Amino acid sequence: MVSLPSILSLGLALEEGVSLSGALLVATPMLGDTPFAQSVIYVCAHSTEGGAMGLVVNRRLPRPDLDELLEQLEIGPVPPRRRIGLCAGGPLDEGHGLVLHSSDWSGEESMTVTGNVTLTASMDVLREIAAGQGPKDALLAMGHAGWAAGQLEQEILHHDAWLVVPATRDLVFGTDQTAKWRRALASIRIDPARLSAQTGHA
Repeated sequence: MVSLPSILSLGLALEEGVSLSGALLVATPMLGDTPFAQSVIYVCAHSTEGGAMGLVVNRRLPRPDLDELLEQLEIGPVPPRRRIGLCAGGPLDEGHGLVLHSSDWSGEESMTVTGNVTLTASMDVLREIAAGQGPKDALLAMGHAGWAAGQLEQEILHHDAWLVVPATRDLVFGTDQTAKWRRALASIRIDPARLSAQTGHA
């Protein structure tokens, strides 16, 4: 059994209203029988009053692929001059795409997450990417994950559902989605084989 890292300091931070925006949530075995099993979620927005919203960054979207999706959206050229990762971002609003990308590009419907990462809801960024331009790093997520006010804090502190991990460029934008869960755990020196569904506080 592995105790949550820095659980005391994390608990105090959350109680004081510190935002988790820009961090990664890594699912523990407590979520093994849920759609979030072995998920890695990038937190795009979080506040004590407004709840939280994030994108799953390690779950492949089986269909459509990026080329098919761009064609459906009538975004050319086809095939695009540049491709980005496409993932199933979460169970909410799965028909709506959001582009998470580096902050070297922004548009009218862009929201700054951190100094390095931006979230864009418009198709303008997809047009730029298809044309071979746009932000250096990007992924397109269909759907998102969301929590009501206080819900995420409860899941982290009282249900041991998530580990909070610092985000890196590779963990967020890397294309090897199947390896991200294990690599996220390794970044905080946790061996997945030693995680227990009974994870508790030390």
